[in-house]
Amino acid sequence: MTTGAGNPGKFMELWKNAGVKVIPVVASVAMAKMMERAGADAVVAEGMESGGHIGSTTTMALVPQVVDAVSIPVIAAGGSADGRGMAAAFMLGAEGIQMGTRFVASKESIVHENYKNQIIKAKDIDSVVTGMSTGHPVRSLRNQMTREYLKLEKENADFMELEKLTLGSLRKAVQDGDTVNGTLMAGQIAGLIRREQTCREIIEETVQQAQECIAAQGQLK
Repeated sequence: MTTGAGNPGKFMELWKNAGVKVIPVVASVAMAKMMERAGADAVVAEGMESGGHIGSTTTMALVPQVVDAVSIPVIAAGGSADGRGMAAAFMLGAEGIQMGTRFVASKESIVHENYKNQIIKAKDIDSVVTGMSTGHPVRSLRNQMTREYLKLEKENADFMELEKLTLGSLRKAVQDGDTVNGTLMAGQIAGLIRREQTCREIIEETVQQAQECIAAQGQLK
């Protein structure tokens, strides 16, 4: 079981007693240590490049610090969409990677085709973070909804007004394909995703590229 967007500590004993492997997503060294003490089997160290709810530290800075702080396996997340990202994560000490945005655009993904197409045609500057003023930052692709949200934040709108704007917005994007008013959660790496592929194709291509990158580095020594 993986968990995110909060502290799952109060459920850990229940899960562990049931024999469940638990891998929480963490955005800080402190949370990683807390999860290890609570019995987590591994942690996903997720940098702010990720899509959806994010922390404040980049993957490059976060992953090696978490690796040094805990003895359980660390999985790197945020900013990986191919084998180069996987190879880089291994160099930082991670034992695996978590890719979200690229799999959103996979053939097996249940999100609306409009959502997938927005990711595929995204450029490097097309993601934005909303919710900084509320303490719940979320990274998604720019659209009319994010522009309105950021405008309201700049005007110091209260929490309820901001919540009203985003109520049901993820469903609008995922189910209805509303790319204007929906929340199109995606990471900064979206600009690297150029086509829809099967999950098998994504995994095989990523692993092969990572192996080639690591082999090439070995030849440079």
